[in-house]
Amino acid sequence: MGRKVIVAVCTLNQWALDFEGNLNRILQSVQEAKEMGALYRTGPELEISGYSCEDHFYEPDTFLHSWQVLAELLKSSTCKDILVDVGMPVQHRNVSYNCRVAFLNKKILLIRPKMMLCEDGNYRESRWFSCWTKERQIEDFFLPRIITSITNQSTVPIGDAVISTKDTCIGFEICEELWNPKSRHIPLSLDGVEIISNGSGSYMELRKAYVTVDLVKSATFKSGGAYLFSNLRGCDGQRIYFNGCSCVAVNGEIVSRGLQFALHDVEVVTATIDLEEIRAYRAMIRSRCHLAASNQPFPRITVDFALSDDQDMFLPVSTPIEWKYLTPEEEIELGPACWLWDYLRRSGQGGFFLPLSGGVDSTSTACIVYSMCTQICEAVQKGESQVLCDVRKILCQSDYTPSDPMELCNRLLVTCYMATENSSHETKQRASQLASEIGSYHFSIVIDSAVSAVIGIFTTATSLVPKFRGKGGCPRQNLALQNIQARLRMVLSYLFAQLMLWVRGRPGGLLVLGSSNVDEALRGYLTKYDCSSADVNPIGGISKTDLKSFLQYAKSRFFLPSLSEILQAPPTAELEPLAEGKITQTDEEDMGMTYAELSEFGRLRKMQACGPFSMFQKLVHTWDNCTPQEVAEKVKHFFRCYAINRHKMTVLTPSYHAESYSPDDNRFDHRQFLYRVHWNWQFKRIDEAVTHMEKKKRGSVPNDAEQNPTINHMSIVPPHFNMRRDRKGVLI
Repeated sequence: MGRKVIVAVCTLNQWALDFEGNLNRILQSVQEAKEMGALYRTGPELEISGYSCEDHFYEPDTFLHSWQVLAELLKSSTCKDILVDVGMPVQHRNVSYNCRVAFLNKKILLIRPKMMLCEDGNYRESRWFSCWTKERQIEDFFLPRIITSITNQSTVPIGDAVISTKDTCIGFEICEELWNPKSRHIPLSLDGVEIISNGSGSYMELRKAYVTVDLVKSATFKSGGAYLFSNLRGCDGQRIYFNGCSCVAVNGEIVSRGLQFALHDVEVVTATIDLEEIRAYRAMIRSRCHLAASNQPFPRITVDFALSDDQDMFLPVSTPIEWKYLTPEEEIELGPACWLWDYLRRSGQGGFFLPLSGGVDSTSTACIVYSMCTQICEAVQKGESQVLCDVRKILCQSDYTPSDPMELCNRLLVTCYMATENSSHETKQRASQLASEIGSYHFSIVIDSAVSAVIGIFTTATSLVPKFRGKGGCPRQNLALQNIQARLRMVLSYLFAQLMLWVRGRPGGLLVLGSSNVDEALRGYLTKYDCSSADVNPIGGISKTDLKSFLQYAKSRFFLPSLSEILQAPPTAELEPLAEGKITQTDEEDMGMTYAELSEFGRLRKMQACGPFSMFQKLVHTWDNCTPQEVAEKVKHFFRCYAINRHKMTVLTPSYHAESYSPDDNRFDHRQFLYRVHWNWQFKRIDEAVTHMEKKKRGSVPNDAEQNPTINHMSIVPPHFNMRRDRKGVLI
């Protein structure tokens, strides 16, 4: 009697609406699974259409083309004699569902709809799909004619059911059902389902890889069994980067796993499972057995097929492995680089253009591109034919084979230091040295003549000459002059991005890279339509603190000695005149807060859903180096700046999503962009709390009215604060 089965979980880099490419990648994964001896293959969520189709899920075309792809899979000899389940959208009785479709030898066995939809973070599944709410029930699904002509089936079961083979039982979860408190794997395991597969679309955030792994392990720890987690990888046309990390767990231990980040489009991981080990493990958990004895059964779809045979008993079983997690610095090195590679090869452009200032942010972006070049060279050396094909297509050179990351970086990345009379020699030198170390095609320009021309137009029209603050100008003049420089850099970036490949004798254009970090976006510390306006931004979801840690790591990882000096320099915009050749302007002084404080504000605002008052309540007990009054002023200053600058998020460059407190408007952060700046009611409550704490500290006993202020005790008066402007031209 056979007891051992080989199963395959697949990681695919799918692309929304790329039906031809998605089909080919699915077929490749099935072929590789068969070659590795697997008789059951599972894949990621919505792998046929791509996960990120979003409002395209309203279109009949998306469903039609998904069925057409499934028809090609059913007809393909590649899918013969292997049980396959794929993810695709399905409409049943005019309701759209996110489904798994299981088939074997030109017969559809089951359509299993998703029962719990994901609505948090970047997910909006209920906008397009509905939950299947009929637990342990199936209905007849009437197949499209293009499928009936292949399978000779007019109807197939759809619903909450399991597949019973000759030797085992297979059940399904889809993504969120693993995360939900009422996960389906518990009743499935109690019903004797021994293999549970999960097709997932889980995206990357820094320091979060352990969450999925812990959930997958725990899914089989309490009640035994094998859990197959198959995840997407890649950008799929969105800001997020799907996380990979497909894996197999048996009885609470990971026995096989895939990579988190990689450039190749198809990764298949197999595991050999001993079914008798599952049965023995479950039998020893007596409380589980007592529950299972009274468990309501699932409908079972029987199939005349076995995942094992008599010879399988001699196969070595997959044993537990240790999961080694990447550090945040390694995640920054690899994740955004893979995301940029997906964007570049699918955009039809010939490389990147980056304004390189010599500061931490643009330096981080440059290092991420260099990491991408390093990964490309390594992938080509390992024989990844698709990566080589894509590089040659991007460079329009059919005989090119990359081997040196610096040489490849010179072909793919153009960097430019855009100087004005306010720029220091030190930042220019740092930018030049970094460019020479990573190999980018680098040059410097002076844009003072363009700045003077714009000021001249203004002066001709108004007969007024704006001046910097240090030369007698008012704050409005000072900031307008700063913003001219910043916005002209954006204009020149796009000019050079469009023409530099023409200069170098190559066809095509370049993608402009942004380099504004998540903290600056949160604070609004950026000029609207300056160099923060770009095509894509690989660091837009990463904090300043993490970027500094990444550069410290990259210094030794890529041997870039110039990073030491860059890390030691204070962050500055260099938009105000120098004093005797020295920088007088720093970012933290301009912002009125430190980057560390900004990160704290961001996490409380987004992750802990704090408004001004609750943020003050939390910080006043953790920032014990500040008085309550100081904490109150910091919180109020942050919320004023946040409210004034929130409109900038509507034009923020599409950024790689990596941080859970991203302020990215209308995607991850659904908050309005027009606020009442003074926060009258909220700030009044903070002031009352500060007064109460100060009285308590002095030992005076507040009366009931002071302890419980009501609307009758307050005057709604805007709090007084100095009306000044930051360097980006907005009131704070």
